Amino acid sequence: MNAETAVDRIVQLFESMVPGDVHRLHDYYQPDAWFKDPFNEVRGLPRVQRVFAHMFDTLEQPRFRITTRIVQGRECFLAWEFRFGLRRRGEKELLVRGGSHLKLAKDGRIAWHRDYWDAAEEVYEQLPVLGALMRWLKRRAAA
Repeated sequence: MNAETAVDRIVQLFESMVPGDVHRLHDYYQPDAWFKDPFNEVRGLPRVQRVFAHMFDTLEQPRFRITTRIVQGRECFLAWEFRFGLRRRGEKELLVRGGSHLKLAKDGRIAWHRDYWDAAEEVYEQLPVLGALMRWLKRRAAA
């Protein structure tokens, strides 16, 4: 499968993913896939599936929107917006902007997935008590 077609499939998955899709991730990830984000670093499809299952278990209506994609050879970078609510807060929806660097195997499945986003700015600063502390620290550290 060529990389453009593979990325089309992957973007479709991410933008329409629902909890029932977690068991189908073997269609998109290699069995020994590596995944890293600010909270997780795992290897192997069952562990990647646990990361996505945990997302659906702990967040309210999590969803991605891909805003930019760059494909070069068997690698791609996807810029995205991730919207979700926190189950226990019942307040406003949160928005995280970030990106994913993917390396694809010859069959078009993901072999390597690294997410880049700033947990402090994108999540912690939006929480009431912790957010005030994070914003204060940010102001103190600014030039």
